[in-house]
Amino acid sequence: MRQPPGYEDPVHPDYVCHLQRSLYGLKQAPRAWFHRLHEFLLSTGFVASKTDVSLFYYRSGDSRIYLLVYVDGIIMMGNDTALLTTVLERLSVAFKIRDLGTPTFFLGIETVSVDGGLLLSQRRYMDDILTRAGMVNCKPLSTPAAITKAVSPSTDPYENPTQYRRLAGALQYLTITRPDLSYAVNRLCQFMHAPTDEHWAMLKRVLRYVKGTLTYGLRLTASPSADVHAYSDSDWAGCPIDRKSTSGYAVFLGTNLVSWVSRKQRTVARSSTEAEYKGLADVAAEVTWVMSLLRELGLQSSTPATLWCDNLGATYMCANPVFHARTKHVEIDYHFVRDKVSTIEFIVSFVSTRDQLADVFTKPLATTRFTALRDKLNVVASPPSA
Repeated sequence: MRQPPGYEDPVHPDYVCHLQRSLYGLKQAPRAWFHRLHEFLLSTGFVASKTDVSLFYYRSGDSRIYLLVYVDGIIMMGNDTALLTTVLERLSVAFKIRDLGTPTFFLGIETVSVDGGLLLSQRRYMDDILTRAGMVNCKPLSTPAAITKAVSPSTDPYENPTQYRRLAGALQYLTITRPDLSYAVNRLCQFMHAPTDEHWAMLKRVLRYVKGTLTYGLRLTASPSADVHAYSDSDWAGCPIDRKSTSGYAVFLGTNLVSWVSRKQRTVARSSTEAEYKGLADVAAEVTWVMSLLRELGLQSSTPATLWCDNLGATYMCANPVFHARTKHVEIDYHFVRDKVSTIEFIVSFVSTRDQLADVFTKPLATTRFTALRDKLNVVASPPSA
């Protein structure tokens, strides 16, 4: 940093002002701001979550308040209106805040009221991506990835790699409310370092699919139960370049999709059973985190979480304590799922491939199959009136 013009000390030209408070925009500012907010919330009776550092909760009898922080944006909810008003008054005394009322637009995500719940939509964000790509008037497509052609190494580099990286990064944020884009976007992001013309064509196909589904979002509804169940799937050696497998999972809390992922595995699997077993370990780690959060908030169900897998070999491997010879080469951290099964914290069950919801996260699918799974993931269009 340099001394602002007009504040130099002629006697000590190397001296600068000593800051009494954090400056907005400095690297230290977010940490200082969060530390101050953290201390204030603890002094008012809130408890900092150990599972999610940005989450705070308050309990008083049957009253509950949950407060989530993202940089300088705060979203708060609870079941006691009077208590919420009191907390807002305390916050307004210590900080300069504005109460925007019921959240309708937060971090680029719009909440649309639908029958029995909410629809999380990023319509404005999708319009902005299409504008930046110059594809506002493009022809829409019904799926984000083609099933007729696999990705292959290409020697024709794309002329504007910066544009490719910006749009691929923007699509990553779009997957917050669009799990149906997870596989296609994950595949695009694998070529950030050196995109080719073929990769650019893949990205444009995703944008054409976005154009046809601008009104779609993630639906959240009141669920009759708080049971956790998850679907795990892997496409063995699906990448033609390095022969690594792609894993995907979908975690549901009751009827609501709360977590999902599509990612390439770190190591090459020697069999489909091994690929599925590694995928189960990944979803087991995520479900463990979800259940820890629910337990901390007092919302955990007494029913063990159920993991659904469409590979019988992988389900047997999770339940069998014998260390099979064919898994000697598997990294030991994948075997922790056996401990979860033995303590009845998880139940690993077989599900047919037809009912495997995570199939959409591991490979390109035909239109009929893709649309059916998209609906089951609660990705639906908003009503015309919205």
